[in-house]
Amino acid sequence: MLMPKRVKHRKQQRGSMKGRAYRGNKVTYGDFGIMAMEPTWITSNQIEAARVAMTRHIKRGGDVWIKIFPDKPVSAKPIGTRMGSGKGAPEYWVAVVKPGRVMFEIGGVAEETAREALRLAIHKLPIKCKIVSKAEAAEMAGDHQ
Repeated sequence: MLMPKRVKHRKQQRGSMKGRAYRGNKVTYGDFGIMAMEPTWITSNQIEAARVAMTRHIKRGGDVWIKIFPDKPVSAKPIGTRMGSGKGAPEYWVAVVKPGRVMFEIGGVAEETAREALRLAIHKLPIKCKIVSKAEAAEMAGDHQ
């Protein structure tokens, strides 16, 4: 699973996910990508499941890029523990995803193969997503060339 090697602070506050993604909202490396339509936390397990689904479908051809990284620790208290006595220990890591963020990219394969691989990956993610091409993502980001 993905997680930081080391962090400055072991525990973090939850934060807010308002607004759209102004960074990471274009397809930069590949030809097609998965764009988030809703704000959420994506866990390292979900990222890995989506990656496996894509790489299995494209077999050995093409490239897959993961453009999100789970660097936010989520803490939880043990089950059956009473209220109080401080914050729980970090349980897992999440990536904060805002609407418009391109999370995965794929390149070097035919369009129908890429779209099917991305469709399979979308089923592993907990939010509404859409498959975008390089041109579509740039247009949505408001970057008309």
